[in-house]
Amino acid sequence: QVQPVESGGGSVQAGGSLRLSCAASGPTFSSRCMGWFRQTPGKEREGVTVLDGYGKITYADSVKGRFTISRDNAKETLYLQMNNLKPEDTAMYYCAVSRSCHSGVCCNARSLLDFDYRGRGTQVTVSS
Repeated sequence: QVQPVESGGGSVQAGGSLRLSCAASGPTFSSRCMGWFRQTPGKEREGVTVLDGYGKITYADSVKGRFTISRDNAKETLYLQMNNLKPEDTAMYYCAVSRSCHSGVCCNARSLLDFDYRGRGTQVTVSS
């Protein structure tokens, strides 16, 4: 069983940075597909980025060049470094970890939304 716990959200001005963390200890942490998605009230959830068990990374077009996902296997923690934040990045950010997917076609921004293990989220608010 994996229980992700997010932290690091907050309020920043446009152009600022935040680093989100997701503590997600559990067996085979380093080999699982995992990532971040976000949701704003009234809008659909959006897969932001995924990282597979081999280190392959995919980003949504909306965050390419600004966000960076990384994983510290020793700490069993997933990170999301967010730079040059924009007001449209305002959302609740969730960490998601797959129970059974490690890489390949099952590891993508759409599948991320249905992963078995998800945290309660951390709020990011970007003001203009």
